[in-house]
Amino acid sequence: MTTAPLAPLDQELFNRQADAIAEAGKYVAGHGWTPATSSNFSARLDDSRIAVTISGRDKGRLGREDIMVVDYQGQPVGSQHRPSAETLLHTQIYQRFPEAQAILHTHSRQQSVASRFYAAEGVVRFEGWELQKAITGHTTHESVIEVPVLPNSQYMPELMAQVDAWLDAGKPLHAYLISGHGIYTWGRSMQETLRHLEAFEFLLGCELDLRRLSP
Repeated sequence: MTTAPLAPLDQELFNRQADAIAEAGKYVAGHGWTPATSSNFSARLDDSRIAVTISGRDKGRLGREDIMVVDYQGQPVGSQHRPSAETLLHTQIYQRFPEAQAILHTHSRQQSVASRFYAAEGVVRFEGWELQKAITGHTTHESVIEVPVLPNSQYMPELMAQVDAWLDAGKPLHAYLISGHGIYTWGRSMQETLRHLEAFEFLLGCELDLRRLSP
C-alpha cells in the first residue's frame, strides 16, 4: 500500500506557528518551567503534519530554525534534524482531539514533585478551586478536574496506550502528568494552551501546599 504524497507545506503558516512556539518558549523559560533544554512544544499545521521543537534546543532561545516539521507518525519532513523522542505523544493528542492546535510539555519543579507525590494514586483531583474555570469547559469551582499521573517510560507506545485507555474509558482529559517527569497540556490556540499550563501549575502548587500544611 502506497502513501499519498503530502500537499505542499504552507510556509507562511509554518512561520506563524514556529513564531508562536518560540514566544511560548520564552514565556515558559522565564518562569523556570523548562530547565536544561528539557520540554517540547508543538503546533498543528494540517491534518498530516505538525511543527515541533528540535531535540536538545534551549527552549528559552527558540527561533524558526529550532522548529521542524514531522508527520503524524513522528517522521521528519524535509529535515535531517531529530525531533523530541516524545513527538508521538504530541501527534496522538492531535489525532484524538481535532480541536487541539498547540501542545506544551514542561518540566517545572512543582510539576515534577507533584507527579511523584501522586504517582501511587494515579491521579490528581482538583475540586473547589476558583482557577479551575481557567480550563476550557469548566465554568464553576464546583466542577471536578482529574489529571492522570502515568508511570514514566522511555517506550512511547506504552505511554500512548495509557492515554488511549483513559480516553477510551470515557474520561475527560485536559492534561496529564508523567511520574518524575512533567505535564502535557493543550488547547485550541497557543494562548489557550499557555493559560491551561499556567492554571495547572498554580493548581498543583495549591494541592501540594495543602498537603504540606495538613496536620
